[in-house]
Amino acid sequence: MSWLTPELIEIVIAVLKAIVILLAVVVSGALLSWVERRLLGLWQDRHGPNRVGPFGAFQLGADMIKMFFKEDWTPPFADKLIFTLAPIIAMSALLMAFAVVPVTPTWGVADLNIGVLFFFAMAGIAVYAVLFAGWSSNNKFALLGSLRASAQTISYEVFLALSLMGIVAQVGSFNMRDIVEYQAQHLWFIIPQFFGFCTFFIAGVAVTHRHPFDQPEAEQELADGYHIEYAGMKWGMFFVGEYIGIVLISALLVTLFFGGWHGPFGILPQIPFIWFALKTGFFIMLFILLRASIPRPRYDQVMAFSWKVCLPLTLINLLVTGALVLASAQ
Repeated sequence: MSWLTPELIEIVIAVLKAIVILLAVVVSGALLSWVERRLLGLWQDRHGPNRVGPFGAFQLGADMIKMFFKEDWTPPFADKLIFTLAPIIAMSALLMAFAVVPVTPTWGVADLNIGVLFFFAMAGIAVYAVLFAGWSSNNKFALLGSLRASAQTISYEVFLALSLMGIVAQVGSFNMRDIVEYQAQHLWFIIPQFFGFCTFFIAGVAVTHRHPFDQPEAEQELADGYHIEYAGMKWGMFFVGEYIGIVLISALLVTLFFGGWHGPFGILPQIPFIWFALKTGFFIMLFILLRASIPRPRYDQVMAFSWKVCLPLTLINLLVTGALVLASAQ
C-alpha cells in the first residue's frame, strides 16, 4: 500500500486524537449536569438526583431522552434562521476554543503559536450567539437577557485578556505548550501571576454566565433570559455549551497557572493526563461551589466591579510584570 505514507498516517492519528478529545469534552459537559446536582445536594444537606439508577446516575440518560424527543419548537414570530444559528454558534465556538488546550505532551488538537489569541477570538464569537438568541426570539425578556449578557461578556473579556498578558510577557510566546513548559522549568504562574489568576478566574466565571454572574439568565427577573423561547435540542445546545465553557475555563486555569499536565514539584511525571484531569476537576468543583454558597449581586454591582476593581488590578499586574521583565533583561 504505497499510498499509506508516514505523513498520511500522522494526519490520521492527529484527526483521531482531535475527535477523541472533543468527544470527551462534550461528554464531560453533559455529565456535569448530574455531577453539579449531586454536589449541590451534598453541600446543601439535601437529596440530589437519587431515583433513576444508583445515586441517580441514570438521570442524565433520562434527561437526554426527554431532550431528544421533546418538540423542537420554533416560535412563529422569531427570525428562524438566526434563531437556529444561535445555539450552534454557542456550542461550536467553545469547542473550537478547546482545540488549543494541550492535555498531555502528546495529546492536543492544535499546537498554534497564537493559541492564547485563538482562545480570545473564539470567546468573542460566542458573544454573537447570545445576541442572536435574544434578538431573533422577538421577546422582551430574551432581548434584555442578551443585552445584559453581551455587555457583561464584552466587559469581562477585556480583563480576561489583560490578565494573561503578564504570562505572555514572561514566557515571550502565545503558545500554550510553551507556557506549560516554562512553568515546568520555573514556578507555576499561580505564584508570580497571582493577581492575574484572580482576575482571569473572576472573568472566566462572568464570561460563562455562571453564578454569581448569571444575571443574563436571572429567573427572578428575566424568567430565563436570552434562551427563554428555546426548547428541545436547541435549548440543550445552550445548556451543554455552558458546561463546556466551565470545562474550558477550568482547563485553561490549569494550563496557564497550574503547570498544565505537570505534577507539583515534578512528582510522577509518568501520569500527565491524571494530573491534568485532577486539577481540571478541582476547578470544575470550585465553579459548582460558588453556585452553592454565594448570593447573586445586582447587575449594576457586577458591571461596577468589573471596571472599578478588575481593570485597575489587571493593569497594575501588567505594569509590575513588565517592569520586572525589563529589569531582568538588562
